[in-house]
Amino acid sequence: MSAAEPPAVRRRHIAAAVAGNALEFYDFTAYTFFSIQIGRAFFPSHDPFVSLMLSLGTFGAGFLGRPLGGFLIGRYSDRQGRRPALVLSFVLMGLGILGLGVTPSYASIGLAAPLIVIAARIVQGIALGGQVGSATAYLLEVAPPQKRGLYTTLQYGSQGFAAILGGAVAFALAKLLNADELAAYGWRIAFLLGAAALPFGFVLQRGLPETLPTQVEKSIESFAAHARATVLALFALGSATIGVYTLYYLPTYAQTELHMHAAIASATGIVFGAFNLVFAMWFGAVSDRFGRRWTALWPRIATAVLAVPMFVWLYDARSGAVLLALTAILTIFIAGSAGANLPAIAESVPASLRSGVLGTVYAVAIATFGGSAQVMEAWLVKATGSPFAPGWYLAAASLMGVVAIWLMPETAPAKAKPGAGTP
Repeated sequence: MSAAEPPAVRRRHIAAAVAGNALEFYDFTAYTFFSIQIGRAFFPSHDPFVSLMLSLGTFGAGFLGRPLGGFLIGRYSDRQGRRPALVLSFVLMGLGILGLGVTPSYASIGLAAPLIVIAARIVQGIALGGQVGSATAYLLEVAPPQKRGLYTTLQYGSQGFAAILGGAVAFALAKLLNADELAAYGWRIAFLLGAAALPFGFVLQRGLPETLPTQVEKSIESFAAHARATVLALFALGSATIGVYTLYYLPTYAQTELHMHAAIASATGIVFGAFNLVFAMWFGAVSDRFGRRWTALWPRIATAVLAVPMFVWLYDARSGAVLLALTAILTIFIAGSAGANLPAIAESVPASLRSGVLGTVYAVAIATFGGSAQVMEAWLVKATGSPFAPGWYLAAASLMGVVAIWLMPETAPAKAKPGAGTP
C-alpha cells in the first residue's frame, strides 16, 4: 500500500485483517471456557479429573495442527500473497468450528464423537497456524515505519477482543442456564454464535489489498539463514504462550481448586481480553518510541517475580475480586511484554520468509508450550498437592523468556543501528 493512499482506506483494511483474526481466535478460545462441559459430553468418566484431563488433552490436539498450518499456509502466503492465505485459513476455521459445534455427544454416537472433535480441533489448529503468520505480516507491511509496533500488535490485541467476546458469552450462558443445561447444550451455543459470524469475516478478508512486496526474491532466502533469530523467537514466544494459557487456565482452576461459580470463573476471560487488548497495543506503541527489547524485557521480569506470590494471594483469599485482580495484573505484564516482542520478531526476518517463519515459529511455540500448559498445570497441582504449582510453572517460563529477549537484537527503526530492521 502506498504512503499516499487515504488513511480511511488504510484503516478499513486494517480493521478487516484484525476482525478476521479476532473471529478465528474467538472460536479457538471458546473451548477453554467450556472444557469441563466438553469433557462430560465427549469424554464421560466416573472420575471427573480424568474427564477434564481428556478434554484439556483434546484442546491440546488443536495445537498439533498449528505447525503444519504455520509452515504450509505461511509459505503459501510468502509466495502467493497475504490475502489468499488469510482467506484459506478462515475457510478451514469455519469447517473446524462447525465440526465441533454440531457433533453429537458420546452418549449418542459413541467413540465417533471424540474422534470427530479431535479432528475438528486439528483443522482449527491448521487454520490458526496459517492465520497468525499471514495476519502479522500483513499488519507489519501495511504500517508506516515508525508505527510498526502499534500496527503489528493489533494482531495480538485482537486476541484480547476475542477473549472478551468469549468470556462475555460464557458469563451470560452461565448466568442464564443451570449446570445441567450448560452441560447438555449451553456450551454449543457459544460455538454456533462464532460460526454465525464466519461469513462476515470471509467477506471482509476477501476485500483486502495485497501487501506482499512484488520485488522480493522468493527462492534465495532460507529458514537456516535466520536460525538464531528463529530459535530466540521460539523461546520468547514459548514463554509468552505459557503466560497466556495460564490465564486461560484460570477459569478451570477457579472452579476445580477454589470451587467458585462458573459465572465468576468465566469473568476472568472478560478481564483478560480487555487488558490484553489495551496493554498489548500500548506497549507496542511504546516500543516504537523506546525500542522493542527493553520494553518487552521488564514486564517479563515482573511476571517471573510476582507469579508465585499472586497464586498464594488468590488461594488464601478465595475471592472473586482477587481472582479478577490477579488476572488484570498478570495480563498487563504478559500482554505488554508480548506486545513489544512480536513486532521485533516480525522485523527480524525478510518479507520473502516473514509469514512462513512467523507462522511456523509461533505455531511450534504454542504447540510445544501452549498445548501442554493447561494439562501440565492441572497435573502439577494433582501430583504435588500444591495449589501454587501454576505460579511456579509461570515463573520458570517467564525466566526463559527473559533470557531469549535479552539476546534478541533491537529492531525498532527509531532505535536500531543503521542497516538493521526490515523493509
